[in-house]
Amino acid sequence: MNTPIKKTSIALLSALIFLIHVPNSSAKIQTSSSSVERVITVDQAEELNGEQLYAEMNLKSLGLSENAFNYAFQGYEYLLSKNKLNNKNTLTILDFGLPSSAKRLFVIDVKNKKLLFNTYVAHGRNSGKEYANQFSNEPESYKSSLGFYITKGTYNGAHGYSLQLEGEERGINDNALSRAIVMHSADYVNKNLIKQQGYIGRSLGCPALPKELYKPIIKEIKDGSCLFIYSPNQGYASRSKILKMAIASASQNSNIDKI
Repeated sequence: MNTPIKKTSIALLSALIFLIHVPNSSAKIQTSSSSVERVITVDQAEELNGEQLYAEMNLKSLGLSENAFNYAFQGYEYLLSKNKLNNKNTLTILDFGLPSSAKRLFVIDVKNKKLLFNTYVAHGRNSGKEYANQFSNEPESYKSSLGFYITKGTYNGAHGYSLQLEGEERGINDNALSRAIVMHSADYVNKNLIKQQGYIGRSLGCPALPKELYKPIIKEIKDGSCLFIYSPNQGYASRSKILKMAIASASQNSNIDKI
């Protein structure tokens, strides 16, 4: 038979055990809450990058179409997920929906949400005059090729310091290296020609840059960054496997998040 003293001792012991364990339980709850907060923060950052970066950087005011940015970012994320990019923070977009008289090259630091360069860029002579509206992957076509590229190394060639571009889309731009489609400088990419004729000069298919900016741009984007050449031409979007896979991947991730 238990005495009152024993009952009191047991009660006191139980109270002490409870007090010892409560702080630990509280700590676990706080850690769990903190983990949830961190997950929310990461999700918000990803959402900001994908859906709000365009607006936050005010790229619309500079002329970059939202469609061009969305395509570029989706493909960039896809190539990143496949470990294809060594220069992971830089995304270059050439918006050929704009005339050559507009600053239609955009170099974006995705991580720090900064526009590094915004300048003129030439298209191929047989792609059109003021606007590029015809594209080809064929040698000697003297036309630009749309789609996703990964930048390679640099070399000194006929146009001086130049950057090799490797086309990632079969049948769309995968002949870029054999066609010697590279980024280089050109005298015909300048404002004076715009004043004289309404558009800059054209290349043999290369995305040629102004002489005053080509070196810093090439140094920034070389060695494995994503470069995307856009046109509102719907034929490209329907043919691009990278865009299809990128959109499918984004949709799958969205469904996983909902689950």
